[in-house]
Amino acid sequence: MKLRIPCLRPAVLGASTLLAATGASADEGMWTFENFPIESVGEKYDVQLAEEWLERIQRSVTRHESGCTGSFISPDGLVLTNHHCVVSCLAELSSPSEDLLEQGFHARERPGERRCPTEIVSVLIDTENVTDKVTAATRGLAEAAANEARKQELSRLEAECTAATRKRRDTGPLACESVTLYQGGEYWLYKYKRYDDVRMVFAPHADIAAFGGDPDNFNFPRWCLDMSLLRVYENGKPAQTPNHLPWRESGAAEGEAVFVAGHPGSTYRLLTMAQLDFQRDVFAASYIARNSELRGRLIQWGRTSEEAERIVQDLLLTAENGLKVVRGWQRALNDDALLDRKRAEERALRTLVELEPGRESPSPWETVDAAYDTYRAIYPRYLFLESGAGFMSELFTHARRLVRAAEERAKPNEQRLREFAESNLPKIEASVLGRTPVYPEFEQMKLAYSLEKLREWLGPDEPVVRELLGTESPQTLAARLVSGSELGDVDVRRALWEGGLPAIQASNDPMIVLAREIDDESRAVRKRYEDEVQAPTATAQEEIAALRFRMLGTDTYPDATFTLRMSYGAVAGWIENGERVAPFTRLGRLYERTTGQEPFALPEVWLEAKPRLDLSTPFNFVTTNDIVGGNSGSPILDAEGRLVGLAFDGNSHSIAGSFGYDPELNRSIGVHPAIMIEALRKVYHADELLEEILGGR
Repeated sequence: MKLRIPCLRPAVLGASTLLAATGASADEGMWTFENFPIESVGEKYDVQLAEEWLERIQRSVTRHESGCTGSFISPDGLVLTNHHCVVSCLAELSSPSEDLLEQGFHARERPGERRCPTEIVSVLIDTENVTDKVTAATRGLAEAAANEARKQELSRLEAECTAATRKRRDTGPLACESVTLYQGGEYWLYKYKRYDDVRMVFAPHADIAAFGGDPDNFNFPRWCLDMSLLRVYENGKPAQTPNHLPWRESGAAEGEAVFVAGHPGSTYRLLTMAQLDFQRDVFAASYIARNSELRGRLIQWGRTSEEAERIVQDLLLTAENGLKVVRGWQRALNDDALLDRKRAEERALRTLVELEPGRESPSPWETVDAAYDTYRAIYPRYLFLESGAGFMSELFTHARRLVRAAEERAKPNEQRLREFAESNLPKIEASVLGRTPVYPEFEQMKLAYSLEKLREWLGPDEPVVRELLGTESPQTLAARLVSGSELGDVDVRRALWEGGLPAIQASNDPMIVLAREIDDESRAVRKRYEDEVQAPTATAQEEIAALRFRMLGTDTYPDATFTLRMSYGAVAGWIENGERVAPFTRLGRLYERTTGQEPFALPEVWLEAKPRLDLSTPFNFVTTNDIVGGNSGSPILDAEGRLVGLAFDGNSHSIAGSFGYDPELNRSIGVHPAIMIEALRKVYHADELLEEILGGR
């Protein structure tokens, strides 16, 4: 949808120019496919793009509900994504005698492909703008009532949409999800084809997939073969995926236009200054404090045995990556240049409100300020009770989902908590009923740590803390809860899921009992958050979005929301401390950096294969594309829609990309197709996969 920009008073024109300059400069933007600037990008890079090009790519790109992106690369459902996007699957499929993270995995024939227990892959088929319907449902209502009406209307629209797709012959039934864009300026329905039978096909050894480990994370030059291959199945057979990406083995040249299609998770470029202050002073500060200690606990526990070291890897990698991201956010939000620009953008919009004659109500920014004062006051309770930071346990996660699902599923769809709407239940059910391993000692360690933090942050005299712990220590309570629970057995979880509310109410499993006992307190703080923070903020953001549209129309990009986006850019290095960083790395340097000790150790197969390899092969490369987390596994494409790389990271400057884009420094990092082919052919001898990917070339 594109809106005309009305004539603005002379006093406002300067503000409009400022916003336009900061919102669409250089290669900035994670654009929706409905609003991708084909003409301006074509003019800038002298490429010919078309709507048909976008449509083909849209149905070739996959969203991995675990938080990543991928793409179809063969007509038989073969999916390319990052290795770090399948770590959880590899961990779930591993055992004490078979560590698939360390050893890698290669199913040389399709019967050997192993199903990932909890993975769901989605493909966006259609979209529908429902802004007018949502706006009509909330018109004239007070903030809290409007917030509730908005959620009910979105649940209703999702259910209607899903039901309407059940007889589609071209795709089969679709799952419909509501999407909020421009901080409430637009509402859409996105319609996905879902695959819940996703199988592991190939993953390299962890030591080459994540070569350089945490020291190299968010850095460049890099030498990571961060790739993996999955396959989606339908009715027990490989899915037919006629929309898939051909490979350009030579990759893209320096300076060439490239495009990244994927599902970036979240950006915060449209937040108010009050919201940015909260992110820096409250969220980031508490996250770093808690997770720095958690990282130390994980490392310490992992050193207790080889099996503990294997078990801890998935969560440890997540913790280390998260800490680097949030520390980067904190640095960005302390940067005077960024904050000055954000303040100027906000002042430009506030000018419109100040010029409105006779306005007496608070400005939307004042509304957000007040809401976030409340959020600061309730944040610890919300974080530890409702968000679950006080209960770090897979068993508790299962228990809470089972308890809440039983209660919510008994309600009409429109009256449920949004995460338990019909559109979301398949993902909840897949998570609860997935055959994932549970490690009791690891569960006890995590739960005891989080209970310690709950007591520390809420205080030992807080009634909910006293009631929870009684005379027990966090360690003894965690041991009792974990040892007494049977929720590690998927058949027990299935019986509770299918038994609904009567089964949950009758259960004496200690984790179910705990989830029941704290649910009233958790729901109470959630209700306060929704009524006093979420509701006024949503109303204010809709007004701010309308003001932004008055200035710029919708020829701008919205914040990322883990929905399909396209970014444009070029293969290019950058200048760091006066020195040029070249855009490509080569295979030969990998061996020069190898020390034999983690994280700079190579698997034996790579050492043995060195004489066979072309050491001049491009390995990793950087582009100016604007991406964030969630884009992991995104295909990097040329102007013909051919795959020329696999996005897996950004440089350190890109971390600040959650709040803004710097064209001089922000870079995305990709795996070059040449090294993927070289590795599959000469290291892993995966000729059958190369035949499928390249078609005999």
